[in-house]
Amino acid sequence: MKGTMKAAVFKDIEKIILEDLPIPDCPADGILLKIHACGICGSDVRNYHNGLKDGIKNQIPGHEIAGEIIEVGKNTTRYEIGDRVALAPDVSCGSCWFCKHGLVNLCLNHKMLGTHYPGGYAQYMAVPGEVLTNGFIELIPEDMSYEHAAFAETAAAVVACQKRINVSLGDRVLIIGDGPVGCLHAEIAKAHGASLVMMAGMDRLTLAKKMGCELLLDNREPSKVKEKVMEATNGLGADIVICAVPTIYVQQQALELCRKRGTVVIYGGVPKSNEMSPLNSNLIYYNELTVTGSFSYPAIGLSDALDAIYHKHIHAEYYINKFVPLDKIKEGIETIEAGEALKVIISPWIQ
Repeated sequence: MKGTMKAAVFKDIEKIILEDLPIPDCPADGILLKIHACGICGSDVRNYHNGLKDGIKNQIPGHEIAGEIIEVGKNTTRYEIGDRVALAPDVSCGSCWFCKHGLVNLCLNHKMLGTHYPGGYAQYMAVPGEVLTNGFIELIPEDMSYEHAAFAETAAAVVACQKRINVSLGDRVLIIGDGPVGCLHAEIAKAHGASLVMMAGMDRLTLAKKMGCELLLDNREPSKVKEKVMEATNGLGADIVICAVPTIYVQQQALELCRKRGTVVIYGGVPKSNEMSPLNSNLIYYNELTVTGSFSYPAIGLSDALDAIYHKHIHAEYYINKFVPLDKIKEGIETIEAGEALKVIISPWIQ
């Protein structure tokens, strides 16, 4: 396909430039995608300020992608022109110990769309064969919008987290953090049968009520948060505490709000430039706590998330509250940072 396209290119820290670029050729073993929606992820915001991994520059970011296949390579048989697909960022090597044991999210040699390959901040995107084979690409259900399909990547890691820690009937769950990830954890915990979902946050607690939270707590007053959590759990603490904000204070707070033999989930890494968490190991030891991390999702992860959105276990429409064109990405980032939107979607074809 000949012609030019609009693309937002990461040039350097806090410098994304809209450019006219040639439409990429369709790889012989891949596909050419017309992008209809691409979400701005929290990691995109961090990368905007701190730079892409490995110091990569002159790259098209964006990895929460949904679009239509408009060209298929001569050696590609799995997909057809007109297929509507969602993509997620990780591309595993397929050969390391973790890949061979089905733990593709822990691949030792993983690459990412929007970092090592051109991403979704563009009107078109060439997807090579190794992404089709070792990455995440799923057909979008027939009556699901591109915007909702793009949101599936955000949801996938949350769905995988709760499957792994086995949130189940009767659990009392506390989520610390009222952003999109925290709200997703609330919705999914309710879908799994949690009897009580509590959320401690600061600026977006009102929306959390829609997600099924029965107890909303202002974390600007942590002593009151502890008092209310203990009161709601008969003095025991939450069965499961999910840290949906990557700060060392929240991680320590979670240990203090979890019941004995409970589970604390660290969801999201503290920036490597920050001080690391000096967790109180005595609380872990004497209370026999399970403390676990949850990073990304397995091979079925994107499919699970699309299914959860399709069956309304996740209401994507609650989260997506701003759309921006390619030349307004900075505005979209600022909207997220100001707490004025849970999810911003880039629509490459609007002016």
